[in-house]
Amino acid sequence: MIFRQLFEPLSSTYTYLLGCEDTGQAILIDPVISAMERDLAEIHRLGLKLAYSVDTHIHADHITAAMHLKKEVGSKIAVPAHDRLPCADVGIEEGKPFQMGSITLQPLHTPGHTDGHFAYLFGDRLFTGDALLIEGCGRTDFQNGDADALYKSVREKLFTLPDETLVYPAHDYKDRFVSSIAQEKKRNPRLGGDKTLEEFKEIMANLNLPYPKFIDYAVPGNKQCGVCPSDLPENLDKYCQQMTESPQG
Repeated sequence: MIFRQLFEPLSSTYTYLLGCEDTGQAILIDPVISAMERDLAEIHRLGLKLAYSVDTHIHADHITAAMHLKKEVGSKIAVPAHDRLPCADVGIEEGKPFQMGSITLQPLHTPGHTDGHFAYLFGDRLFTGDALLIEGCGRTDFQNGDADALYKSVREKLFTLPDETLVYPAHDYKDRFVSSIAQEKKRNPRLGGDKTLEEFKEIMANLNLPYPKFIDYAVPGNKQCGVCPSDLPENLDKYCQQMTESPQG
């Protein structure tokens, strides 16, 4: 299995590349439109062909590259079935493994950041999206977020996985790359230790975070599997910029 962790600095997003050496096919988890050509160049360099893009949820801070990847290289779009996106080729559900060649993802429904949020378990690697971050977690104050649900998702589902399970989040803002279930159970200031639900809800209710500057464009665009809006303000244009030349050409 080929594995790469790729970082997009504007939205501090991690995209994960999984490659099957048997079939020469690849998966991208949470690809970002502004980094699409970089991802395709890496796939090409590794001698792979992109078969699927897989998103953990409808993102609010960037536009997914799913639709543009499909148009560029013919990859299929896989998203949580919960969101019922008509642009998707595959609807992912808990209890139904997602398989490509020798790679099998075990989907875990982890609502709370969004109601349709999923994490994906692959062996001893857990791709947590925004549900569980390194010493943190995603917000619960928009997109049908629910602090009670997120607490349950993390404490009763993710924290029951083996301690040695590696945690690969969708974002990190402090140059960290990976954690583990054991570390998050011990050190996560919001959800670890003996943190109660009421304590967690109080923490989340008092974050006082600003309204996400890109959400009003990202969410509608991502409900179309990655469409940049035509009315995007100039100061936000960098979120949808792409290189015009493809490394596949």
